[in-house]
Order: sequence, then C-alpha cells, then structure tokens
Amino acid sequence: MKRRDLFRMGSLAALGAAAAACGSGGTGAAGSTELQFMYWGSTFEKAAIEKMLKAFEQKKQGVKVKPVFTPDEYDVKLNSLLAGGNTPDLGYVPMSMSFRLAEQGNLVNLFPYLKKYPQLSGYLPDAYLWYGPDKLHGVSTANEIELLWYSKPAIAEAGVAAPPAVADQAWSWDQLVQNAYKLTVDQNGKHPDESGFDPKQVRQFGISVSITYAAAWYGFLRGNGGDFADEAGKKCLLDSPEAIQVFQNLQDLIYKHRVAPGPGQLAATGDDVPGTNILLKTKRVAMVVDGHWALLDMNESKADYGIGVLPKYAEPFTTSQVAGASSVFSGSKHVEEAVELFAFHIDPRYVDLYKLGLWMPQEKKYYEDQAAIDSWTKTDGHPPEFRTAVVDYARDHGVPDLRNRVKNLSAISSDVLTPALQEIESGKRPAAEILKAVSPKITGMLQGWQHVQEL
Repeated sequence: MKRRDLFRMGSLAALGAAAAACGSGGTGAAGSTELQFMYWGSTFEKAAIEKMLKAFEQKKQGVKVKPVFTPDEYDVKLNSLLAGGNTPDLGYVPMSMSFRLAEQGNLVNLFPYLKKYPQLSGYLPDAYLWYGPDKLHGVSTANEIELLWYSKPAIAEAGVAAPPAVADQAWSWDQLVQNAYKLTVDQNGKHPDESGFDPKQVRQFGISVSITYAAAWYGFLRGNGGDFADEAGKKCLLDSPEAIQVFQNLQDLIYKHRVAPGPGQLAATGDDVPGTNILLKTKRVAMVVDGHWALLDMNESKADYGIGVLPKYAEPFTTSQVAGASSVFSGSKHVEEAVELFAFHIDPRYVDLYKLGLWMPQEKKYYEDQAAIDSWTKTDGHPPEFRTAVVDYARDHGVPDLRNRVKNLSAISSDVLTPALQEIESGKRPAAEILKAVSPKITGMLQGWQHVQEL
C-alpha cells in the first residue's frame, strides 16, 4: 500500500458499518473504560498497532482499547462518523481534513497536555500541527523523508558508483542524468545516447521520480533556491526561474534524455504501478525517488537494495513529510485517557513500526542521542548507510512538507496544481508555459502559511 495513495476517494459503501463500529468510547465490561482507536494502514501496520494497543491495556489497568481498522475510504467514512456525532476517541486524521476539523472544534487542543507528557514537547518542529497560537490539534504520526533507492545488481552491472549516502557528497543533477543514461537499456541492450535505442522497448529505466507528488520535488525546489509561495504565503512562486528549471529537468528525464518512464509505462494493470521494492527487484527501474517507508517492503520482499541521498542543486535538501496526523476527537467521553494513549501510540518504545522501517521517530533525541539512534536503527533491516542517508540527512537537510504548511492546499491541489503537474508529466508543453499559466490561479487561491511556533 503506497502511503501517498491512501486517501484516494472511493465509493460510499460500508459507511453504515463504519458508523456502527465507531462511537465515543464508553464503559466496558466490569466497569472498565473503553477507548476506540481508528486507523488505516497495511497488514504490517495493522499488526503493529494492535500489538501497541495491547501493551497500553497492560500498562493502563482498567482501560480497554477497541481498534477500528479502516484500510479503505478512510476520509469518507470519518466524515460520515463526524456528521453522525459518532466519532472514535482518537486515531489517524488525513492531513487534508485535520486543519478543518480542528477549526470546527472537532479535535482536542493538545497544547495544555505538553507539560504532562514531556516526550510530546521534544518533537521535531515540523511534527506539530498548529491551527493558531497555543492551539495544537495533533502531531504527525511519524516522520518520513524522500530518498534515492537503488538496485545493487543494476548498479553493479552498469559499472556505476552507488549513489552517495552522505548529503555533502550528493550527486549534482547532471551527474544523476549521466548515470541514468548508463542504467537505461532497451531490449537490445542499447542506451539512450546510442544509435538505434528504442524508447518504446525499454527493459530497464535509469530513474523514476514522480512529477505529480509534491514531496518528491519540493526538496529539489528548495535546494535550487525556490519555493512554492512567498514569505507571506500569498503569492505562488512556481513561475520563478528556479522552479521552472526544476520541473523542466524532471520533464526532460522522460522526453529529452529518455531515462525515466512516462505516464503509464510502468503500470502492470490499469493505473497500478508496482511498488518501489518490485521495480528494483525486477530491475524494471534502477533508481527510484521514494519515501523512507519503502524500507519495510524492501526487507519483506528480500530486494537487494541500497539507499542514497537525493541529487542536489545548490543545497542538498529532502522533503520531511508528515505521515498523516494523529489527534484526539473532542467527542470523546474519556479525553484524559485518550490523550494518554495518544502519547503512548507514537512512542518508539512501544511501537515496532520504527524498528521495522515503516516509520521514523518524531522525538529529537532519536536523531541526536547515540543510544536513542541505535534503539531504532541497529537492526538487520537497516542497511549500513542508514545513519548518514536517513538519520543525519533528515536532521540536517529536511524541509517541511507543503501539506502541513500551506492553507487550502487540498483545494489548490485538486483544482489547479495537480492538473498542471499532470500536463508537465505528459510532455505536451514545456514546463515554463504551464507554470506561468497556473501560478496566477494558485495565487488567487492562496490563504497564507499555517501557524507555527516554538515550544
């Protein structure tokens, strides 16, 4: 299950069943307090969350927790529960909904609880989801960054040096392109810069990077001196020379250099693209820009992979992403217990998903203190380069995702931004022409940056 695809809207089926399954926790058997925890995820995430909830029950005698696993149509079902006044006590909240729900009073303000639960005060700044001064509606469930994943066999066969795992040694964009040429071969073994290369019969692409997924390109944009909007968050800057260069380079990977797949070229059936682990394991693609969360699937599928930092422009940046929000619903009859579980459920001491490779911690100590770093990275599932390529890279070179920064981003994306990015990906017009046309439209929709504050 691809994290970036989790919130595709589906049909309205099963809403009645979801409503019946949820509802603010009450009193369970023998007078115990019952909480309901609603969440989505893969089968691995489901097992880890259920294990964590059992651990909380053992720690907190007299409290029972009912897991409400909702892998499909999560946002649709949550909206239905909210409309019926039948919400769970706490759980995951899609980023596209969380700020709106907080402003409507549907989520508990967690700011007063930061002193009671000190670990919540030691998070990375980008983890906090503020909807006003001293108004905190949740935190990101986990941290995630974009990385350059690669197939070790493909790299070895092409005689290409592995992508650097240290930020200050990152490839330049030109170096990425040069190596992608060597890693791209058609069915006859020819490379894109050789006579007779057949772009319609590519056996292995050198690189795959999404143009339509903002987290994949935002680090490049910031590293090139650009940004999505100005300091006030009211003027779109995607028509700047810095932004145009980044998007034209991405488009050129597909249509000029022919080292990256175009729309539909990797789809196995319909619109479904195999996961990064499958693309690397089958050597359909040699290098893929994807999130840290791919680590779990890489290990489960026994892929022979490596991790590198992204290519850089002026600065080596990666997007530090929120893995969805976690919040407490104001309709809970047991807010104190729900907040205690909230603090518990994102603690790496109690959740396997950090050690397994799906999540990265949010507390600063897990990036600064050696013992804490070792507690989640010294496992067989974390490759030797993980410390520099992920821990150090995230700490020193992460820039916050647009989803928890730009107000009204959901509407901007669906109405104007995504269609424009899809057009760039199609190759029908140059990036400059598309971005100069769409930027004024985005400016007309911008409402500023979300509030941020220091603790």
